[in-house]
Amino acid sequence: MSQHVDVLQMARDQLAVAARYLNLDEGLHEVLSRPKRQIIVNFPVVMDNGEVQVFEGYRVQHNTSRGPTKGGIRYHPDVDVSETTALAMWMTWKCAVVNIPYGGAKGSVKVDTKLLSKRELEKLTRRFASEINIIVGERSDIPAPDIGTNAQVMAWIMDTFSMQSGYTMPGVVTGKPLEMGGSQGRVEATGRGVVVAAGEACRMLGMNFDGAKVVVQGFGNVGSVAARLAEEQGATVVGVSDARGAIYNPNGLPIAELSQKYAGRDGGIIEYPDCDKITNEELLALDCDMLFPSAISAQITGENAGNIKAKLVVEGANGPTTPDADHILSDRGIMVVPDVLANAGGVVVSYFEWVQDLQNFFWEEDEVNKKLERIMKHSFAQVYATMQQHKTDMRTAAYIIGVKRVADATV
Repeated sequence: MSQHVDVLQMARDQLAVAARYLNLDEGLHEVLSRPKRQIIVNFPVVMDNGEVQVFEGYRVQHNTSRGPTKGGIRYHPDVDVSETTALAMWMTWKCAVVNIPYGGAKGSVKVDTKLLSKRELEKLTRRFASEINIIVGERSDIPAPDIGTNAQVMAWIMDTFSMQSGYTMPGVVTGKPLEMGGSQGRVEATGRGVVVAAGEACRMLGMNFDGAKVVVQGFGNVGSVAARLAEEQGATVVGVSDARGAIYNPNGLPIAELSQKYAGRDGGIIEYPDCDKITNEELLALDCDMLFPSAISAQITGENAGNIKAKLVVEGANGPTTPDADHILSDRGIMVVPDVLANAGGVVVSYFEWVQDLQNFFWEEDEVNKKLERIMKHSFAQVYATMQQHKTDMRTAAYIIGVKRVADATV
């Protein structure tokens, strides 16, 4: 998160735009601009050296009108309750845009996981799960992985809840290992959704996906999968970045090799030899057809939006484009497929996983991917139609749909 951008205010500003289009009742607007529930916990963990360290964690539930709340758990040194609340609010609109029966939630712990051993990470996770168990449950609030967490962390949370309840509770989290009730296709779901959304946007713009030049900011779960799938569909990925830096090759980068040999290692992708090393700012300004910002929030701002050369921006991260930047990109004729639509693939397949867990009946991977693709395409078409109807941009159109569905469900 960029320090100078108040992401909660950004989320509220986005809501206010949709509220004006919908002539939303002032009281209802006030309700939707605030979270239903925020819990802040401070909990001790005995570290490997015997010392006790106290960690601060949060779980925020934004809205429960359309069903139980859903949202990831983030482990990062810079999280706070304000950012967590913004992310929970975005989850509410995201679930509504793709029309799945959830409200939005988010959780986070202020911690640098690189400084923890695996044993310390497990102890922290189990203790945090115990602290938030008063509001989390398979029918009330279902966490999932986010930045700094993964299937292993979800497994520890599920096991902690199962121990406390006395029976196995696979539906309490999603993004679990397959052996514990995880869903086929879940790991790739967010990146897959980004590429489906990009493909639909290309069709609307009359662009060819095959042969398009793509730049991907962030080479984590979302960015690396989106890069690989884009490459498989004929696009050329010319630039990628991770936390350590960015690389560029106008003739294309070998995504499989970057994933297998460089990503997640100490040196990161900048150790790949056959490329130019560039800065993050230079990466965002590269000459390309499509840009997938898939790192963290507030990356495209009023200061650098004028440098974007992509014809199409598809948001893999949550909140990567600030409202100032949105206006600039819109004025320049650059289409932005917003996060609440573009990266909704993760929560769609999390929903599939939850449904499979509750009924103890599991689907094949191609069935999961087909259902995901159908929902993404249908949701894209609805947002695009709303955009044309109101003569606005895609983000505002997505918010008009999402906010209206939540407002209609609020009684």
